[in-house]
Amino acid sequence: MSMAPCNTTKTASGKCPSPRVAVLLCTYNGEKFLKDQLMSIDKQTHDNISIWVSDDGSNDGTIEIIRDFQKLCGKDITVLRGPRKGYAANFLSLLCNSDITADYFSFADQDDIWNEQKLSLALKKISGANLDTPSLYCSRTAIIDEDGTQRGFSPLFSNKPCFQNALVQSIGGGNTMLLNNAARALIASIGENVTIVSHDWWAYLVVTGAGGQVFYDPSPLVEYRQHSSNVFASNIGFRARLKRAASMLNGTFHDWVSTNLSALAIRKDFLSNDNRCVFRDFSIARNKWLIPRLYYMKKSGIYRQTKIDNIALLAAAFLNKI
Repeated sequence: MSMAPCNTTKTASGKCPSPRVAVLLCTYNGEKFLKDQLMSIDKQTHDNISIWVSDDGSNDGTIEIIRDFQKLCGKDITVLRGPRKGYAANFLSLLCNSDITADYFSFADQDDIWNEQKLSLALKKISGANLDTPSLYCSRTAIIDEDGTQRGFSPLFSNKPCFQNALVQSIGGGNTMLLNNAARALIASIGENVTIVSHDWWAYLVVTGAGGQVFYDPSPLVEYRQHSSNVFASNIGFRARLKRAASMLNGTFHDWVSTNLSALAIRKDFLSNDNRCVFRDFSIARNKWLIPRLYYMKKSGIYRQTKIDNIALLAAAFLNKI
């Protein structure tokens, strides 16, 4: 697949320069694994990148590691002070920062390791989209432990990414995502001060809600490191699937959905006509007694990606836990 049409000034030779990618890296006391992540970014086969770091108040050697890396590799790195309101707010502060200009934007976690072709392959996947259409690339991840030993992979999803799915599920980790300028502009227009569950789920909701394109890659290009300081626990294996299903029945999932719907309601005008209907039907369903609740849930078309998750979704609908 060919790259998208050049939207920047051509070089003296008349050729389009390679797309500029802004790597948005959020840090907080990440000295233990940060060097590995920075080195994997440095090894990217796509090298037209700038690195923007938002540090949320680290009191370890995080900043020193970044400065040393900058001296060693000569990368274009800018370090900013984070909002100190949690990881989701930190990533949104970078994505909505108007000082950061690029053709594409890629989230980066402080303790992962990127495949050296992560950006180049993601760009090939997303380049088929119209530049004016909000578009997002995401993929599976390989799971590694503290020592870097591979422990498995994130779930493989095969159903179509869309708003009906995004309302009840996030399918791609932010550490795998690449967004085009249209997607970034749309999310920034809503603002960074919205209360959301996570930046990656929010990006999936906004892009699909607007009728944009999502490119889901089944090939893992990120080694996601799980350790004792991670925000989320392991997401592999049958036990993890049961745990996710249980969260739909204990009230946690209901609270997450409420948070996301409140954020979407701030500016529903960006939703496509079809998705405004989906949003309306789903919102109505959550406030109805059993029979009309099930009717409007079905009418909205919501679904999750796996059989066990859809069974849990149906059970949650019966119990009014969505």
